[in-house]
Amino acid sequence: MADVEIRNVTKRWGATTGIADLSLKIDEGEFVVLLGPSGCGKTRTMRMVARLEFPSEGSISIGGRDVTLSEPGERDVAMVFQSYALYPQMTVYENIRFPLRARGVRKAEQSELVRRAARMVELDTYLDRKPAALSGGQRQRVALARAIVRSPQVFLMDEPLSNLDARLRGNMRAQIKALHEKLGTTTIYVTHDQLEAMTLADRVVVMNRGRIEQIGTPREVYDRPASAFVAGFMGSPAMNLIRGEIRAQRFVAPGADLPVPGFDDTAQVLLGIRPEDLIAREGGAITGEAINVEMVGDALFVTLSVGGQNVIARLNRDADLAPHSRLSLAPTGALHVFDEASGQVIGRGQAI
Repeated sequence: MADVEIRNVTKRWGATTGIADLSLKIDEGEFVVLLGPSGCGKTRTMRMVARLEFPSEGSISIGGRDVTLSEPGERDVAMVFQSYALYPQMTVYENIRFPLRARGVRKAEQSELVRRAARMVELDTYLDRKPAALSGGQRQRVALARAIVRSPQVFLMDEPLSNLDARLRGNMRAQIKALHEKLGTTTIYVTHDQLEAMTLADRVVVMNRGRIEQIGTPREVYDRPASAFVAGFMGSPAMNLIRGEIRAQRFVAPGADLPVPGFDDTAQVLLGIRPEDLIAREGGAITGEAINVEMVGDALFVTLSVGGQNVIARLNRDADLAPHSRLSLAPTGALHVFDEASGQVIGRGQAI
């Protein structure tokens, strides 16, 4: 295990800056998820840690050793790719063994190391099969075992579950979490899926346009988003962001009027309310027309058009609501106020 430190890293291509002055410290044994939409720079950041790409500025250290100029093989990291990257002509055993052969591990040790790694991912009865005879989930576990067998200082995982169906993703998330608890290896995991980030990470690094928006535990970034971008990215459905103004300690917008104690008059803000913090109540502070009603398991997701803005509420599944009916909502939980121009949080409060 080793810590990883990225210091003031910038990545440019000519006049284009893909990553701007990024700094991040990952502690030994920590599981950190780089989360963000496509093109935000998360995979490129990981590739620079692996030395598959080189930073234009800044430095990277692993275990206290500056590896900015080191070759990939000198960094003692193992990478799990989105595409599995297995050798189709090799058996599962040979695929897992390959990095041991490449590093010159003695043949006498290879068999036991391969079998131990295969047992960890429950593939010890599949060692004679080739990748074509495996399911997607099994192939991903081969890729995990191939990374595990090396006992690297750092695991790098680049969207390893994105090719799997929803059920398999759930199973693999649990397996990856269990493996990390067992091995304790420092892990950097890249994904655009906020559910993966929430369930796997010790800390989440939310990225946008080559910059870090927020770093925190899953609960911190969900409960206390630092920006409107984070608020709108975390959660399914995401936090409602209603455009309006604050006047005399009240938030006012077409179809919405509610108290926000402690806030000075501010023009052009975004009021953030989680869907689960809204309840149906006659005479509630937010009123609109139900334009979509979805039954999802034990909940009813209702989308209201409130003065031309969409607001989603997570209601009890027994709510009797038809499309195009009028509905009033009352906030019951946290209120988040963001500056519309910068997107940065300017305060929080509690619904009253």
